[in-house]
Amino acid sequence: MNYGDIIGVLVVYGYVAFLLVLTEKVLSKRYPLQSRKLLHMLTGNIAFLLPVFQTREMMAFVAAGPFILFTFLMSPYSPIKSMRGRTSEAGHGLGLVYYAITWTILAYVFFDNRVVIAIGILAMSYGDGLASLIGVKYGKHTYRIIHDTKSYVGSLTMAVATFAILLIAVGYYLIPVTSTLVISLVVIAIIAMVVEGVTPFGLDNLSVPFVVAVLYWWLVIH
Repeated sequence: MNYGDIIGVLVVYGYVAFLLVLTEKVLSKRYPLQSRKLLHMLTGNIAFLLPVFQTREMMAFVAAGPFILFTFLMSPYSPIKSMRGRTSEAGHGLGLVYYAITWTILAYVFFDNRVVIAIGILAMSYGDGLASLIGVKYGKHTYRIIHDTKSYVGSLTMAVATFAILLIAVGYYLIPVTSTLVISLVVIAIIAMVVEGVTPFGLDNLSVPFVVAVLYWWLVIH
């Protein structure tokens, strides 16, 4: 373990602890849906901490992996009732678990291309998170995929927010912004919108980041 990994793990754990206190203890009683989505989105800022890590194993299995178990214990399916969190109960019960799974897998597979990890995390956090918030508030016209009802406004928000946050991500990771890159990001954002729209049972926390990350790797890096 080296200095960068230690700093990375401490910052990630401290940041997530702060978010959990904010959402679970401060906001969840009055704003359950909003607090869940705030946690969902702000956790995505971990994407900007990735350059600190220096080893694949530390990022994937120490910084990310333990949150799979922790978020499951916070879910409505937890065998420890006292650990069940209000934010998890406000939405899809395993949403945060899926979140942790995707970060762990992306961190291990794409460690040498950290912008790919960031792209997947941010599309899931801000793209999907804003789509839900805007869709719930303003989405009068809806469509139904199996058991999930979604709105056209929410889906459009997904595309716009995903494109915007991906543009921020490539800028942060010092990727030259060319017309070809912008077109690729537009294509990725549109496909992310479709994937989010057709994925049922809250599984978009798995489908969206994987699809977006692989698309970015294929269209931009490969």
